[in-house]
Amino acid sequence: MTSTRLSSRLSSRRRSDPGLRWVRVVMAVLATIGAIDTGAITLKRWGLIGPLSCPGGAEGCDKVLNSVWGSLFGQSLSLFGFLAYTTVLVLAVLPLVLTGEARSAIAERSWWGLFLFSGGMAVFSLLLMGLLVFKIKAFCFFCVLSAVLSLSLFVLSLIGGQWDDRGQLVFRGVLVALLVGLVGLGWAASVDRPAALGTRGTPPPVVSVSTPATLALAEHLSGSGAVMYSAYWCPHCHEQKELFGKEATAKLKVIECAADGVNNQKALCDSKNLEGFPTWEINGKLDSGVKPLARLAELSGFKGRL
Repeated sequence: MTSTRLSSRLSSRRRSDPGLRWVRVVMAVLATIGAIDTGAITLKRWGLIGPLSCPGGAEGCDKVLNSVWGSLFGQSLSLFGFLAYTTVLVLAVLPLVLTGEARSAIAERSWWGLFLFSGGMAVFSLLLMGLLVFKIKAFCFFCVLSAVLSLSLFVLSLIGGQWDDRGQLVFRGVLVALLVGLVGLGWAASVDRPAALGTRGTPPPVVSVSTPATLALAEHLSGSGAVMYSAYWCPHCHEQKELFGKEATAKLKVIECAADGVNNQKALCDSKNLEGFPTWEINGKLDSGVKPLARLAELSGFKGRL
């Protein structure tokens, strides 16, 4: 009788904490690395930290992160990656720190959460790697690292969950993969507008109309020696030009920095150690990011009205 009760208690404990504990720990470590990776990129995009050293070349990272696929809902895609890794971290750690009924209630559910969430991340990462290779055609160490981490988390969730119902595992996994894959492909296609890019290596045309004020500011900037360092694939550079309008942009001194850009001056751009695009050089000082016209007027000493 005593032996039966002991066996029942041990069985109950195993059911209250299914899966392998060491896998949770490893997943928590990998999720932390992923959160640091994507969090650093997000802070860089927000201008809260300085430039990041990108193994393999900063130009590739800039090209990828500033591409049309580098943003979602107006926010850096890395922000959503940070939220995803943080979610995985919480799901992995909670059963390790909780006790009693709370632990029992969340343990099995957390394995399903880890499996489905990391599976979705892995599928989306594979989609992004496809864009990296076939559309953007650039290497980004941070992006590759994130993809490796996502795939590793998915494999670990398969190992750690010690699944009893393999049928449910396959069914739910395929369902999530199809859902994420279809939504991801739809998103990737919707933001890909090759017709607007014109000739390869050239930026998309500016369509907004200039005003007398923006024309005057552009002439002042050019006359004072101000330079805008740009890359044809950079959406933020196009955003900056749209603030001036078509006619005023034609008066600006814009230097193409992309290695495959038409009439590029990559050597000059490299010598400036630019942190990103666009970067303005006004009165010998470099300032990166899209600038409001009023700020450009202030930096250059423009006295006219905007």
